[in-house]
Order: sequence, then C-alpha cells, then structure tokens
Amino acid sequence: MNSIDNSSPSNLAVSAAKLERESSTNIALRARRLAQDRTAAAASRGWLDAQPELVASIDLLGQLNAGEEAQAACILHALIASGVVIDATEWGLFPSDVRALVDGQQAAERVWSLYAAHGGVGGAEGLRRLLLAIIRDIRVVFILLARQLVRMRTVARAPDAERRALAQLSADIHAPLANRLGIWQVKWELEDLAFRYLQPDVYRRIARLLDERRSGRETWIEKAKRQLVDALANAGIKADIAGRPKHIYSIWRKMQRKGLEFSELYDVRALRVLVDDLATCYAALGVVHTLWPYIAGEFDDYIASPKGNQYQSLHTAVVGPEGKTLEVQIRSHEMHRHAELGVAAHWRYKEGGAADASFERKIAWMRQLLESKEAGDDDAALLAGFRTEVVEDRVYLLTPKGQVIDLPRGATVLDFAYAIHTEVGHRCRGAKVNQRIVPLTFQPASGDRIEVLTGKTIEPRRDWLSTQHGFLTTHRAREKVRTWFKRIDLQQNLVAGRTLLEREVKRLALANANLDGLPERFQLHNHDELLEALALGDITPGQIARALHELTAPREEVAEAAPASRAPNADAGAVIIEGIGNLLSQLARCCQPLPGDAITGYITRGRGVSVHRADCVQLASLRGREPGRLIAVEWGRRSPRAYDVDVVVKGYDRKWLHKDVSTAIAAANVHVIAVNARIDARKGMAEMNYALRVNDFAQLSGLLTRLLTVPNVVEARRVT
Repeated sequence: MNSIDNSSPSNLAVSAAKLERESSTNIALRARRLAQDRTAAAASRGWLDAQPELVASIDLLGQLNAGEEAQAACILHALIASGVVIDATEWGLFPSDVRALVDGQQAAERVWSLYAAHGGVGGAEGLRRLLLAIIRDIRVVFILLARQLVRMRTVARAPDAERRALAQLSADIHAPLANRLGIWQVKWELEDLAFRYLQPDVYRRIARLLDERRSGRETWIEKAKRQLVDALANAGIKADIAGRPKHIYSIWRKMQRKGLEFSELYDVRALRVLVDDLATCYAALGVVHTLWPYIAGEFDDYIASPKGNQYQSLHTAVVGPEGKTLEVQIRSHEMHRHAELGVAAHWRYKEGGAADASFERKIAWMRQLLESKEAGDDDAALLAGFRTEVVEDRVYLLTPKGQVIDLPRGATVLDFAYAIHTEVGHRCRGAKVNQRIVPLTFQPASGDRIEVLTGKTIEPRRDWLSTQHGFLTTHRAREKVRTWFKRIDLQQNLVAGRTLLEREVKRLALANANLDGLPERFQLHNHDELLEALALGDITPGQIARALHELTAPREEVAEAAPASRAPNADAGAVIIEGIGNLLSQLARCCQPLPGDAITGYITRGRGVSVHRADCVQLASLRGREPGRLIAVEWGRRSPRAYDVDVVVKGYDRKWLHKDVSTAIAAANVHVIAVNARIDARKGMAEMNYALRVNDFAQLSGLLTRLLTVPNVVEARRVT
C-alpha cells in the first residue's frame, strides 16, 4: 500500500474534479449529486466541496481501496448528520450495501457516545469488540479510520480539551483497529498524532533526540536502500526492499517497554527485505553483513526457531551509512504473507495479551478481505464470504453505565446478572432490555443495554439449575448457584431433594417403585447423597426418570435393548460417535451421563472417547485446556420399542388452551394416540386426558415439565 499524504486544498479540488468526471453510473457520484440536490449550497459551490474534511475522507477511502460504495456511504452519513432526511425513493438509487454502511457508521456513533460517557477511562478493548460485533460490513471500519485520520490532521487549531479527547479516542479505538487490519500507514500516523497531543513534552523531546525531521530520516533510509539494492543485484539476488522508518510513538513505546535510553536503540531506522525462498534469506543476510558491520548480540533467527505464534523472519542490526544504526528484517514472500494473514498476526505480538479465538478468526478474515480487494477480487463474493465464514460466538452487552460485558451467544439476562456480580445474580428478580421488561430466559443480542432488577434478599431458585427451564446457559453462572445452595443447611437440601424426587415419582405414577437402587445407579453411597445431588442440580429430574425407567422395566426388555455382542459393562455401546464410526468409547465417571442427557465427547490418549454431560465441570476444564479434543456425540437407540402412557392435564379454562397443550406435546416429539377433553363450567376448570406413545420415562418427564409451562395449566401427570 502506498504512503498516505496529508490532504491539502489543492488535493481536495483534484478529488472533487475527479468525482465530476466519473460516469453517471458511479455510486459515489450519485451520492454527491444527491447531496447537492438536497442542500441549500450555492450553485457555484457544491455542498461536498464546502466540506473539506469530508472530501479528504473520500480521497483517503480511495487510497484504501474501500470502493465507491464506501465513499457514497460516507457522503450519505454526513448528509443525515446535517439534518437531511433521505426517503425510500432516494435510498433506491443505491445498492443495499450502502445502507448497511451508513447504519454501521450510526452504530459506531453510539459506541463513541459510550466512550465519551466513560470519559475515555477503561473499557477500550470491550468497545472495540462491541464495534466489530454490531457492524456487518468491514468497509465501515475503513470509513471510520479515514474520517478519524482526517480529523486528527486538522485538529491542531481546535481547543486543547477537544484535541486531547480526539487524540485519546484515536489511541484507544482507531489506532488498534488499524493495527489489527494491517493498515500500517493509518496506524502510525494516528499513533503519532495522538501521542503529539496527549504527551506533547515527551513527543518534542524524542523529536529533538532524533536530530532530524521525518523527511530527513526517510531520505537516509532511501540512501541505505539503494546501497543494499545494488549489493544484492551484484550477488545475483532478486529482492523487494521497503524502507520502514520508526515513528516517534513506536520509539517511545520501545524505550518504555525495554527500559532503554534513546542511544541504546538499534532499530530507529529499518529495512525489510523480501526474497523468493528460505535459502535466499540466508544469502541476503550474508550480503547485508558484508555491506555493513553488524552489531553483536542483535541478531535473531526466527526462521530456525520461530516464535510461539509461528512468526518467521531474520532480524539483524548493522551500522549503516554515516555511522547510523539500521535494523534489517529478511523473510520470504510466503513468510511475509503468513505474518500478515496467519497465526503470526502483527497485532498479536505487538499489543500482547491473550486473543479470543473467534475474534482472531474475524480479524484474519478482515485482513484477507483487504488483501484480496487489492488483488481485484469480486467485492460481492468477498463480502458474502465475510458474512458466512465469520460466525461470531459471543454477544457484547451493555450495563446501564455503558460497561461492555461479553458472554457466549445464547446467554440469558440471568447469565448477564451473574457476569456482573454473584450477588447481583442471587438477587435478580427481573430484567429490562432496552427499557423493555423481559423474562429471565430472554437471550439478548450484541449492543443491547440491560438493566437488572434486584430484590433486597438473596433468593436464588432451584429451578435455575434445570436445563429444561433455560434460565442459565453459562457454566460459570450455574456453578455460582450450585455453590450458594451447597452453603445452606444440609437438612434444607435433603428436604428440597426429597420434594423433587417425590414430585417426579408422583407425576410419573411410580409410587410403588423400589427406589433403593437409585443411589447405586449414580455411583452414590446412600439415599441422602442422592437427595442432596438432586437438590443441587448435579442430578436432573430427567436422569431420575431414566433411571426409574430402567429399574422398573421388565428384565426381558432390558435384554432386548442390549445387543448380544455387547460386553457386560460396555455402556458406551449406546453412544454414536458422530463422523467417526465404531470407535472405543466410555461414559465419564465424573458426571455419569445417562441416555437423554445432553452429551459431548472428549478424545483421550489411548482410551478412545470419554463421554461427558454437556454441563460437566471436568469437561469445562478440558475445554479450556484442549478445545481441539472435543467431539460431537449423540445417544443411540437402545430399543425400537415405544411405551403407551395415559396423561392428564388440568388447567383454568381459556380460549386456545387445548391448542397450546397440543402444540407443547408436538414440540416434545411425542405421538398422540387418543385425546378426551371436558370442561367443568362451575369451577372454570378444563381437564384433558391424552393417550400418548413415548420412548421412555425421560421423554415423559420432559413433556410433563413442558406442559406445566403452558399458561393456565396447573397440573400435568401420568395416570396409572
């Protein structure tokens, strides 16, 4: 990418004239003409020409290869900001992508407002992630960077407070975004301008230490470059050489990070040499060390010993022309492409810190899009790829004070409450999303502002632990609720567990079932441990139903369900390993999953696949350490036989009650054999009797739980 020059009035005039010469099919020209038609500017002076910052932004977008749609969106956003209302007919003049680009700029304005509300203190990384989560087109970032750079170039005449606020915004948001996208010219200019206004005394001191202007440094770099080009040509080496003068902010950062004085820096000036293959890298290194004396202890071979992120390059420091130090980086074109687009992303090791895997994929795809556009690829295909390839698995939510909280996609507002603070979650009674009351199971989207409604007392509910009710989806929040219930009196847990067990037995009509074998089914020592585990959510009602089914099923049914070739303890024979076929597998002892539970597989070393419950604590730990070993699994069918049961549902009569109950049954994938309903007009009660066909008690238990969530239903149970 070519260097970006500061805009002058003559440059602005050239840009405007260029737009006028474009054909009428040019999208940017269409936007310019619309602006002239909808504004009160004098005929002799177009509205666009009267706004030099806007014209400069358009010119910069052209240099960034952002395309005509980005330029048009920049104009239209400025029009809207000035109070012009664009109607549907006028929007029809432009492709749909232009509207998305305008919406993205308006979304960014909301992020800037949040930043201003914070006073520029903290939360910058969260705001950068929020910005990238709420926009749907990468070119929005190009527009934002172009507009901000133009503002920074012209802010010198503004009041000091305004300069500092704009500089801090550039340093916190825009420069890191430019860095992550690899738009280096925009990055260093934003950083230098921000540094100049935020720390003017330090900036001037380093400028004096350099003892030359930037143009002087670049002239020296060009001289060194010519010498190296000639030396490589004489050695028969074909290479691309680019000068890379260090800017003032980068020099200051290195002095601070390494605790060095200015005189100890060897890479104030640098050259990058790109060659065709690995062998030529070392040949070019020999030429460099022959041409200029090298500085001992300043050579790093990242080709033989790559960095942890697979970055490869040769780094050396030499004494160049006029006795000034020079850093030289040598790598192949393939190494350079990998450094720009692969795991060794420049922003990763420059900025430091751990990177979110999905966020890193998004950035890599953005940079690939930028690289491909320069190669002339089709814009529509690239943008479609951006939308389909990048699947954001996080949501970025806002507190009433503007703090950004990120959670896994699908998290509920109750998860959000626990993410703020454990006590906020324990006291949570409701929530507002964008000023609208929502249930605790509501799943917000990125950019939503959430207000948690709390009570005076700490009262978590046990049904928050039930996966069937969907209150909590994050392991962290569920563990906080479990911990709270573990701390209360053991006797209370035993009472709560006994209540849950009796309720399950009653509604499954298994009052005469022998429960003595239940603890052993879950590898527990006694009945009290079973009741406590049930109260704490470690065992679910669905698991109890499954165990009761197996304990009460006739022996011949159990024999029929198990293949004759199966080993006595091969419980994993009931598991299908998706995409693998017949692979050794076993049920994990830590969580003891039962058929019907949500499960995930983990590939062990030498023992096949270990099958865990999806909410297993041990599995969560393994996911954090070795996510690549997780594998999708599902339960196999133990028996093709189904079971006929009678179910009674009672509730207060209302319109569509029977329809809603039938819908719930269908959603549970249960077959209806017969149905009979009657209404007691005196009591206002409806009673519906269903003959159903289910696979087992676990499916029946889930259905009964689902039926109790239907409005007006007060009872749902099996009939003996």
